[in-house]
Amino acid sequence: MTHAAALRGLVGIAAAGGRRVRACGRRWDAGWRGFRTGASGGRAAAPRGSSPSRSAAARRGASAAAGRKGWVSGGFESEDGKLTCGYSSFIGRRSTMEDCYDIKLTKVDGYPVNLFGVFDGHGGNLAAEYLKDNLFKNLMKQPEFLTDTKLAISRAFLQTDGDILETISSSFRDDGSTGLAAVLIGKHLYVANVGDSRAVASKASKGKVAARKKSSKSVPLSKDHKPNRKDERKRIEEAGGVVIWDDTWRVGGILAMSRAFGNRLLKQYVKAEPDIQEEEVNSDLEYLILATDGLWDVVRNEDAVALLKAEDGPEAAAVKLTEIAYARRSQDNITCIVVQFHHDK
Repeated sequence: MTHAAALRGLVGIAAAGGRRVRACGRRWDAGWRGFRTGASGGRAAAPRGSSPSRSAAARRGASAAAGRKGWVSGGFESEDGKLTCGYSSFIGRRSTMEDCYDIKLTKVDGYPVNLFGVFDGHGGNLAAEYLKDNLFKNLMKQPEFLTDTKLAISRAFLQTDGDILETISSSFRDDGSTGLAAVLIGKHLYVANVGDSRAVASKASKGKVAARKKSSKSVPLSKDHKPNRKDERKRIEEAGGVVIWDDTWRVGGILAMSRAFGNRLLKQYVKAEPDIQEEEVNSDLEYLILATDGLWDVVRNEDAVALLKAEDGPEAAAVKLTEIAYARRSQDNITCIVVQFHHDK
């Protein structure tokens, strides 16, 4: 295995085979009801609008997933009923788990705030774990968080990157991680991305025929930071770096993404400045998927969106997406969060 290939990784979390496995994901349940986790073995509350038989099937699917080594799943429903959320994280075919996720619902100065993040580590799991523990804390401490959210997000990402470099100071480690965050404040959704994890929205299609068929379309809310992207390659080369092919395009022949947290040795070229997209949450927005490339390497955006309505709630959808990615021979850890919006509440 080349050094470049060795840097590609992911980490999970979970209870496996009755023994404790170190967990990477984090949830903050304040303001949520009906929390259920596949790894707990507890009986889950039925998802909104579901039939008893379909709910039982969904629980069996999540339970079966949780019973596999290195797999955890769970779900939430917000107190006001406007959001339901499910997550699934699986070690997959990797020998180690370097993926992390974070889900928070809280209030800042009385405003309801929802935060969802996935972090795909490489070269070790320290950077991904640091992001899970600290990125959203740093974000909510920014003075401009409510007044200039995009600026606050950029500052929090760069601050956290600096903290990672300071914390992981060993010359024997060069951990790095992607960072994908969705920040929902009221009716405003901000999606910030560093690396090649991806956010995809499911939106109702327009037109009479589409309305009759209740069809949906996939809308990417992030753009993968790949070294062969024209703008990214230009930036890297202007900074003195090189982009080399080694089974895929890599910065310096090592890293298969052009932006990342950490990665001290490549920091001159691989920055953690996020691209940020803003969306107004209206009746067209049905679902949001956040996932690491263990999913997107083998599942197209439109295929992921097409699956959502066929499943009984976002947790079952997250589990199913993970199962499909694994069945399609994904070689990476697989982590995804599915958020469903309920506009009738």
